[in-house]
Amino acid sequence: MKLLLTSAGISNKSIRNALVDLLGKPIEESKALFIPTAIYGIRGSAEIIRQVICGTAGDPFCEAGWRSLGLLELTVLPTIKKELWVPMLQGTDALLVGGGDCQYLCYWMQQSGLTEMLPSLLNKMVYVGLSAGSMIMTRFGTTYGNHTLATNSDKSFGFVDFAIHPHLDHEQFPDNSLANQEKLARTLQVPSYMIDDQTAIKIFDNRIEVVSEGKWKLFNPDQARTAS
Repeated sequence: MKLLLTSAGISNKSIRNALVDLLGKPIEESKALFIPTAIYGIRGSAEIIRQVICGTAGDPFCEAGWRSLGLLELTVLPTIKKELWVPMLQGTDALLVGGGDCQYLCYWMQQSGLTEMLPSLLNKMVYVGLSAGSMIMTRFGTTYGNHTLATNSDKSFGFVDFAIHPHLDHEQFPDNSLANQEKLARTLQVPSYMIDDQTAIKIFDNRIEVVSEGKWKLFNPDQARTAS
């Protein structure tokens, strides 16, 4: 399993080097597919998707210098034959999964059949998550509620046994202070990585490595209970 779970994308040289290491070759020689689906669960989605694809939304993600970049919209896949999109997915080097609404993204990953395919795909490709795209692979996800999905719909899949809390101390997310993220982490039964936009979690064959040029903290609920 090869995962690069970021808060904001390929935001610095260290994260870029981690991506190249997982790919096993330069980004310029690698093919990528971008999944924008989670963005539709938040306001202003059409413009945000355009910005992410064009590389004007913030740190590099789609515009990291890929050999080729395709777009895979999950909401379309249940209506077309798998033979039209599965080979494209199998032939890619990196799956770029954008941020937005975790619950909405989980729902369409399940409806499209991608969730069932991921275990075998992750032996060959690199999964690169951004914010919600990272969180759904862990044991914790959130929702904006801008949709009609059932409230008990999945918000994460638990491919890894920890939680990620992105955008630590970000000026656009005033609730994401370290104190608030620690308070949230205390409600969970798994370790929590609180990471800022200059930090990512690299997973290769179940080995976890924090890649950072910024701020992060690991909160372990077992240690917290022992200390109390």
